[in-house]
Order: sequence, then C-alpha cells, then structure tokens
Amino acid sequence: MIDVANAPTVTRPQIRIEGAVKSFAGRVVVDIDELVLGDSPIEGLIGPNGAGKTTLMRMIMHSAKLDRGKVTLRRGPEEDVEEVVLSDLPTHRMAGLGVVKSNQVIMDFEKLTIWDSLLLSLAAAKYEHPHRIFSEAPLFEAHAEEAREYLDFFSFADPTGFAQSAGEKKLLDIVRCLLLKPRFLLLDEPTAGLPDELTEKVMEAIRRLASEGTSVVIVEHDLNVIWSISDEVHFMAEGNIILRGPPQTIRENRTVVEKYLGEGHV
Repeated sequence: MIDVANAPTVTRPQIRIEGAVKSFAGRVVVDIDELVLGDSPIEGLIGPNGAGKTTLMRMIMHSAKLDRGKVTLRRGPEEDVEEVVLSDLPTHRMAGLGVVKSNQVIMDFEKLTIWDSLLLSLAAAKYEHPHRIFSEAPLFEAHAEEAREYLDFFSFADPTGFAQSAGEKKLLDIVRCLLLKPRFLLLDEPTAGLPDELTEKVMEAIRRLASEGTSVVIVEHDLNVIWSISDEVHFMAEGNIILRGPPQTIRENRTVVEKYLGEGHV
C-alpha cells in the first residue's frame, strides 16, 4: 500500500471555481461563489442525491456549460503557462492539459477489444484516422508495458477479448484514465458495483497516483471509501459546498449526520 503521508513534497495543480452557476429548466443545480480543489492530494466530494456533485464535475470539464462564472486550472511554476481558464476551452482540450474525468455511467467501445480500447485512449488525435492504422504497432510498443502492468494489477481475464461484465467495463474506464497520466483526476463513483477486493485495488492505484503529484477528487456514495482514502472532504448540498474539512470532522458533524448521512455513518 502506498503511504501518501510520507511521500515527497510535490507541487499540485489546483482548480478554482468562481461565481459558477448552472441551471436546468430554470432550476439552479450548482451555485458556488468560490471553491478551490487540489489543496490536498485526495479530496472527497459527498452529499445527497441531487446536490450537484456530478454537474459540478461536468462544469469543470466544460461538458456542461456554465450559465456564468469561471473555472481556472493553476498548474505550477514549471509549466509554460501557469494558469488556464478551463471554462473558455472545449471539452476535448482538457486531457491535453492533464485534466481527466472518469465516467459515472459505464461506457465502453463495444467493438474494441480491451487492448484496443486502451490504445485508443493513448493515441494522439493525429492517429485517430483510418489511413493511420499502420501507426498502431509503434503505439503498442511505446505503451504496452505500462498497459500490461495495469491489466495484470486488476486481473483482467483476457485483454485480447472484449470487456464482458459491468465490473470489467468500470475498471477499463479507470485504467484509460490512469494511462493518460493525469495531473488532475476527477473520479465519479469509481468503485460503484465493484467487489471489495477490486475496490481496494482501485484505491491503491489512486493513492499511488496522488503520491506522485496528481490532485484527485472523488465523488463516491460508498462513504467507507471516502473516509478511508480522503485527506479532505467537501460536503455539498443544494448546489453549494456547505462544509469542508478532514474526514473525521465531516463524519462527526451533527447537522450533516442528522440531515443527510444518518447515524450509521458516524
């Protein structure tokens, strides 16, 4: 298991959300004056259904356009441009900036094998054309080792076949995200539907990534995962962050427990 607490000090990217509002059919779903994500290596984002958690993640990725406000990525002094306004950019630019999000709903390329699905996630845009099919071999050679490490780690039965179960498809989506070497990773219910042993492996992979300098934000309804992996937790309700702090502080807050979580989570 990775010991994040004793990992070397690294410069982490941050995402700043300012005056961000998103409505659907006249109903305000997200309304945040100011929020900074990335202060801690791994941050949990929790709250009741309808709180706006997934919408907030989609706003960061600009797959849900803001009604107003701004989302900014602050990268670090070693970058050519330290600050980028994400809300000014199309969604397809995010991965190139190191901002990656997993899918809440299981999505898969039904006609691609597990191997081919991973290679597609690694391919630069210039290779995503039929006449570049012969570039596949060098792409495979360049990334086969790291892809195989993840496939072995998560015990995929047959990487040359197709993802069959919902669990395999969920893991495949996570591995695609990890192979992109994100600087800021947003995970939307990454362990939903997974058995305990695979949940532990996902958490170990996340800890490893965070120890290497990636900022991670996790939305997860399994609060045991949140309490055990998060360095800080944001509690969201009615479109806004109403409380943030160490997991134990959030877990023991009486208002949160009585109104949202229930005594079983104390």
